[in-house]
Amino acid sequence: MLTVLSLVARRLLTLIPLVLGITLFVFVIMQFSPIDPALSVLGDQATPAQVAAFKAANGLDDPLPLRYLHFLGDLLRGDLGMTFPPSVPVADKIATALPLTIQLTALGVLGALVIALALGIPAALYRDRWPDQVIRFVSMAGIAMPSFWLALLFIQELAVRRPIFPTGGYVNPADSPSLWFQSLVMPALALAVPVGCSLARIVRTSMVEELDKDYVRTAIGAGLPPRVVIGRNVLRNALVNPLTALGLRIGYLIGGTVVIEAIFSLPGMGTQIMSAVQQNDTALAQGTVLTIALGFVVVNLIVDILYLFANPRLRGGH
Repeated sequence: MLTVLSLVARRLLTLIPLVLGITLFVFVIMQFSPIDPALSVLGDQATPAQVAAFKAANGLDDPLPLRYLHFLGDLLRGDLGMTFPPSVPVADKIATALPLTIQLTALGVLGALVIALALGIPAALYRDRWPDQVIRFVSMAGIAMPSFWLALLFIQELAVRRPIFPTGGYVNPADSPSLWFQSLVMPALALAVPVGCSLARIVRTSMVEELDKDYVRTAIGAGLPPRVVIGRNVLRNALVNPLTALGLRIGYLIGGTVVIEAIFSLPGMGTQIMSAVQQNDTALAQGTVLTIALGFVVVNLIVDILYLFANPRLRGGH
């Protein structure tokens, strides 16, 4: 247990320069924006004197390193600036949009795991036979399908031609859990299919490697039922590598929500980014991009911690 805690502490320490690097990158990139923050807030009719006064009051004339330090200080206080008029705190906009994106991403991850296990396990158990060949073809087809194309296909087939699910919109789970689930099924599936099919190939490869190990043959030869050996040992050991790969795939899911939310009219972080770009709102764009990037870091930290607990060799300090 102490070994795991020390490894987790080391992971946390490595996050400090990573988070600083992300904030610096986002801050510097936004400095190249041709949009004047003063005009964004005051409007195009602002006089030069008003613009100069605004920049002086908000430190926009300070040297870049000093502005970055001010930016970090505001970030630590939860202050991400104000949106394009009507002025609303960016943090409030993100607090409203982020829960939906988290819900969509979580459902996408769950769907991807179900697809990966449903395809990867039978493919490994029937390797090089016809079920394996069929699953390989299905996996390749799923990987090749872009999420936005699947989203449009789902809308056409499951909402327009057969009105099973709504074409778009969002229902708060507190208002109606069933309608909430219906509103997110198609977006989550559109995100999950390519990721799940990609993970299925990793699950298959990992399981095949485990099935070829001596302990499996020894356990089955000793009289243990194959389903017990596979369920208790093979599957648990084989899921270590897919769990690592899942952390990287979650970044794909988070990035895919930008387009998927726009297609399904979901008021999440992706919609906020699109709104910021359309309205030339640099503060909102900076805040949403930074939140998504930091969220990706947190998710990978969680996956790393799960990997530490899943891998007995790391728990043993080897």
